[in-house]
Amino acid sequence: MTDEARRSPRDTDFVQSLARGLAVINAFDADHPRMTLSQVARAAGMAPATARRFLLTLAQLDYVGYEDGLYHLRPRVLDLGYRYLSTLSVRDVAEPHLEQLAAEVHESCSLSILDGVDIVYVSRVSISRIIAISIGLGTRLPAHATSMGRVLLAGLPEREREEYLTHAQLTRLTDRTITAPDVLRAELEQVRKQGWTIVDQELERGLRSVAVPVRTQLGVTFAAVNIATHAGHTSVEGIRRRLLPPLLSTAARIEADLHSYPAGPPSGHRGGIRA
Repeated sequence: MTDEARRSPRDTDFVQSLARGLAVINAFDADHPRMTLSQVARAAGMAPATARRFLLTLAQLDYVGYEDGLYHLRPRVLDLGYRYLSTLSVRDVAEPHLEQLAAEVHESCSLSILDGVDIVYVSRVSISRIIAISIGLGTRLPAHATSMGRVLLAGLPEREREEYLTHAQLTRLTDRTITAPDVLRAELEQVRKQGWTIVDQELERGLRSVAVPVRTQLGVTFAAVNIATHAGHTSVEGIRRRLLPPLLSTAARIEADLHSYPAGPPSGHRGGIRA
């Protein structure tokens, strides 16, 4: 059946410009994250002049970026995927994996997203209470002092990361909390390079946690998962040796499940996710 045949009998209801705009967005994929104008036009099945108009419109709306002669999708395009995620619920996908991880390591595990300067808890499996703060779905904590927050901040585009470092209030929560923007900037760069982080008693004394990103097929960080443990019975080296490997495996399994959905992976891009 052709695309024409699939349309509603009321052809006047079909908005061709919307269909073409979506075709331009869908032209980008894991194998073609950056393309020239002619490549986008070819992939979207339209004339270069037409593709250019849609690309310029999408760029004005911050869905598309342009650099060194190549167009690429901007993180804001993930908001479109978020609408799908609102019906899917990332908690349904991630929770079985978090339960398996918690049973394996005998520690509490969580998944969160970034919303402004805070992380928002989307899913949590608690083994024991090791933190004075009551944590449940929707709980917000300052990103700068949490392991999941560091992972999510490190995954931001450079411009957005710099905006955060320039404007965010880095409150001191313990005597270990990083509050100097330059120090946090260096820490985030290290997190970005290694793909994980351990935060040692910066949110609360006695609490250590390790976090890793959950990424889309295009490599964009949209969520983070962590394991939290008591500093009294798990050293930083112990976290690195015993907890980090299964945490990385869990993130990979969550990504694989989310990527298997026809609409693609969810966003979670600095917005709430339906729990």
